[in-house]
Amino acid sequence: MNHFRFEGGLKTTLLILIAIGVISLVITYMGDNPDMQYPRFWSNILHNSVFFTGIAILSLFFMCACITSWAGWHTLFKRVWEAYSLFLIPGLVLMLCIGIGAWGGWHHLYEWTNTEIVENDEVLKGKSGFLNPRWYIYGTVIIGGLWLLIATRLRSLSLTEDRIGDVSFTQHHKMRIWAAAGLPLIGFGSAALIWLWVMSVDPHWYSTLFAWYNGASLFIAMIALTILSLYFLKGRGYYRQVTVEHIHDLGKYLFAISIFWTYLWFSQYMLIWYSNVGEETIYFKQRIDEYPVWFYGNLIVNFGLPFLILMRNDTKRKLGSLAFVSLVVFLGHWMDFFLMLKPGIWNAVSHGAHTDEHVVTFIPGFTLPGFLEFGTMLGFLGLFLFFFFTVLSRAQLIPGNDPYLAESVHHHV
Repeated sequence: MNHFRFEGGLKTTLLILIAIGVISLVITYMGDNPDMQYPRFWSNILHNSVFFTGIAILSLFFMCACITSWAGWHTLFKRVWEAYSLFLIPGLVLMLCIGIGAWGGWHHLYEWTNTEIVENDEVLKGKSGFLNPRWYIYGTVIIGGLWLLIATRLRSLSLTEDRIGDVSFTQHHKMRIWAAAGLPLIGFGSAALIWLWVMSVDPHWYSTLFAWYNGASLFIAMIALTILSLYFLKGRGYYRQVTVEHIHDLGKYLFAISIFWTYLWFSQYMLIWYSNVGEETIYFKQRIDEYPVWFYGNLIVNFGLPFLILMRNDTKRKLGSLAFVSLVVFLGHWMDFFLMLKPGIWNAVSHGAHTDEHVVTFIPGFTLPGFLEFGTMLGFLGLFLFFFFTVLSRAQLIPGNDPYLAESVHHHV
């Protein structure tokens, strides 16, 4: 079967997930604190918007890297990454909504949106040329728009190549040009937007490793979701030519980048903690003191488990075992973003509201993710997969005229 049919029970299941997400957001909003501009509601939207938009960005980046390096192993299932990358369309819309909300004063997710605080804070005043709602929106539109242009052009050229049977490989040469242009645009542009979207919730703090750390976390989540998608599709009779060799390569990426993520985790922590600079170490001190279970659990789930399970070579060749690890680390890196965002957001909203509520030991939706946080995540996951399966159903699953298809079919490691 070379054409995915998106219908019936699958569509209903995903619509139910989306409904769970919507209901969770409604309940969150109704029970939230209006004096603090509904922080739990807005932070849950930001958390999931960044996470799933980031998966789309990293799928585009990896696709560009494979095309530029003349890799062919992924060709059989490259439609999966093409469909992931196009989630940039709704993802960037969601990030723009957050930016417009910052401009309009609808939320206090970012301390630098409070002009009164900025005017009396020399550090924030010095960063105001970059940390301001206008640049948040313009940066998202300009940089995100360029990414979306790359994604849509690669998709269009891929479909054209499939349709016309391009024996001269003209379309593929064009794809290499667009992919080569996409690598620096994503590499440098993602750092700027990650600083705005995520790092600036702790505006006094900065890390030169932060963009790398985010990129590694999102890459692992993207590979994990790819493995889970192939596990599901192969279970339904699709992608029969995707063999244990392709699965093994995906498993190696999951294993290797989990170790790379751990290296960045330790390097960022060690270099900042050792320097003992107050404005930098406070980021880790707050998370160690107030979120110790998540802080150390993050390392156990996202490094210890994949390292111990995937260290054996044969485990990376078992789709069932790999799918289990993928599910765990996917949730683990969602939690990683929870830990990156929620403490800084709570500092911002409590400071902006001039309240002493931040001394409370347990804050629903901030100290720990509750049912509403997981419900919202399921809604965003349902939206992502609904969009993914819709795009996937609009073209042949296997690109029959890709010049690297034979290499992918006979891939062996």
